[in-house]
Amino acid sequence: MTAADSAKPTGPFARASDWARGHVPTRETIEANRFLRPVAHRILVPALWRFHRRSVPRGVALGILAGILFPFAHMALAAVLALPLRANVPTAVGTTLINNPVTFVPILATAYRLGHWVLRLDHQVPGHPLVTNVKANSGWLHWVVAQGGPATIVGLVLIAVTLSIIGYGVTSLIWRLRIARKWRNRRS
Repeated sequence: MTAADSAKPTGPFARASDWARGHVPTRETIEANRFLRPVAHRILVPALWRFHRRSVPRGVALGILAGILFPFAHMALAAVLALPLRANVPTAVGTTLINNPVTFVPILATAYRLGHWVLRLDHQVPGHPLVTNVKANSGWLHWVVAQGGPATIVGLVLIAVTLSIIGYGVTSLIWRLRIARKWRNRRS
C-alpha cells in the first residue's frame, strides 16, 4: 500500500466523490459541447464558480426557489438564472435537489393545504364567491381548475419564497460563523 492510497478517503463519501468526478462535466467538456458553445463564455466565468459570502447564499436561495416552483428542468433553470444574479452555479444547481422524487408529493400536499388555507376556499365570500360550489360541479377537471390548481400554485409560491429567504439567511449565518471561527483560530 502506497502513501497515496492511504491518504485516499474511504467509505460512502469516497464512492460518491469518485462517482461525481466521473460524471460531473469538466471545463473542457462544457467548452466542447456544441449546445453550450454559444454561451460557454458566460457560463464559465470564474466568479460564478467561486464560493464566497455573497454568491453561495444567492445560489442556495435561487436553487430552492427554482427547485420548488419548477419541478421539471429546475437544474437548467437555476444554472441559467445564476448568470445574471451572480449566484454560485454549483450551489444553485445542487440546491434544486430539495425537490426530488421523495419530497415531491409532500411538497405538493403541503402547498395545496397552505394555498387552500390562504385562499380560504372553504368559506363563502359575500358578494362574488371566488370558487363555485364543488359539489354542484363534481368533475375532477373542474376541481383542479377551480380549487386544486390555484391553491397549489399559491402554496408553492409561498413555500418557495419562505424557504428561499430562510435558506439565504441560514447560509449567510453559517458562512459568517465559519469565517469567525477561522479568525479566532488564526488569532490563537
